[in-house]
Amino acid sequence: MEFVLEALKVLFQPVCLLLVAGGAILGMVMGAIPGLSGGLAITLLLPMCYSLNRYYAIAMLIGIWVGSMSGSCIGSILLGIPGTASSIATVYDGYELTKQGNPVRALSAAVCSNFIGTFPSILVAMLLCPFIAKIAVMIGPAEYFALAFMAITMVIGLSDGSVLKGLLSVGFAVMLQCVGYAPVSGTPRFTFGSYYLAGGFNLICIAMGLFAGKTILFEYARNTKQSESERIVISGFKFPGKDLISNIGNIIRSFLIGLWVGFLPGLGGALSNVVAYSLAKSSSKHPEEFGKGCIDGVIAPEVANNASIGGALTPMISLGIPGDSTTALLLGGLTIFGVEAGPLMQSDQPVFVYMIYMAAIIGAIGVLLFQTLGMRLFPSLLKVPYHFLYPVILILCFVGAYCTTNNNFSVFASIAFTVFGIAMSYFDLPQSPFMLTFVLANTLETNLRKAVSYADNGFLTFVTRPVSLILLIIGLACIVIPLIKRFKKKGAAK
Repeated sequence: MEFVLEALKVLFQPVCLLLVAGGAILGMVMGAIPGLSGGLAITLLLPMCYSLNRYYAIAMLIGIWVGSMSGSCIGSILLGIPGTASSIATVYDGYELTKQGNPVRALSAAVCSNFIGTFPSILVAMLLCPFIAKIAVMIGPAEYFALAFMAITMVIGLSDGSVLKGLLSVGFAVMLQCVGYAPVSGTPRFTFGSYYLAGGFNLICIAMGLFAGKTILFEYARNTKQSESERIVISGFKFPGKDLISNIGNIIRSFLIGLWVGFLPGLGGALSNVVAYSLAKSSSKHPEEFGKGCIDGVIAPEVANNASIGGALTPMISLGIPGDSTTALLLGGLTIFGVEAGPLMQSDQPVFVYMIYMAAIIGAIGVLLFQTLGMRLFPSLLKVPYHFLYPVILILCFVGAYCTTNNNFSVFASIAFTVFGIAMSYFDLPQSPFMLTFVLANTLETNLRKAVSYADNGFLTFVTRPVSLILLIIGLACIVIPLIKRFKKKGAAK
């Protein structure tokens, strides 16, 4: 309890509260505008964190994350275009309600569902993380290698698309992480005598290219329309008591789905909202109403995608493994301040850990207040002229990239990774496995080297240690099973 109070003392500093609230509002705006995201907002602000108090900086980034997850429903409901992938399923019924002249009902239900998903999931994370961390402390480098390997293969196996393309994406991430000095021996690799390459590629530069540069260029090329929001009039928030009471079972099921999917590495709200919507429809007494303006179809995905926040925080804090691409960026933020997420973080940095939890809760409360009191302003968020917005974001990207190292190499690297991100999209290479692997590659290699060095039987230590063997088998199964299913489908088609 004392650590919670210490964390609250930090958060209730006026500057910190303003940063959390401002981050939550910024995240909500970025999440609402189609094509942008909370990950983009975090990417833009990461370079600025160097000059901030570490508590204030991470609290602000957490606020952005929570705000973006909650704000993504606005574009889905008012425009029929999801603000982010975490609200794809909300479009099906949310936009139908708007076309029927009832956007207030959909937005009010979504706003309450966001909070219902976020707040309890953070409490669950607070309870689970110390327990998982205590177990994780007892495992060695062989188990850590196997755990990181399993996390990467799960992203490949559970995400949409070809497994082979996922493996190729992972290969590129490992290759790029190998540039610079080796983690244990300190041997320079692929530096070609360059001073700039000796430190390897910065996560911020990669994120600037893959999240910001590529996204902006793609969205500008699509020439997204904004005129539809001009005709929408919203009277104000109306508490959806009847809708929530009639969906208690739906809410509980969607919450558990979001929590579990969020815990799985690399998935988060992008998958949980679709799964929750599908199960809500299949278990409904009136499935024929889904897709025609059914409020159940708004509540389910919005509870699930926000519940994934607590699910993703759990492996990030207790194991040092990001639950999704946004938490991978948050891990980068922790690294900036020399904080290593993992089992020891709970005991070495308890105030910092509880500050993260409390920041998420305060961010959720702030977003709830802003969305309920400022619902009339929602259509205005979608009228921001893209031809003004995108150039500003690109300039911030390059300025942020320069600020990380104070040299032009970072700017050129960001441009290169923008081109690389476009190439990945062109060849349909998944981005989530790439980002997760780039973050975990150093952990993967370090523990591989340590495990082999400490063991008497070399590489056999990975199969002679039970926990390591089980994790490796699960990891391999995540790759092999989808391949077998694909071959079976091809065989059946013939």
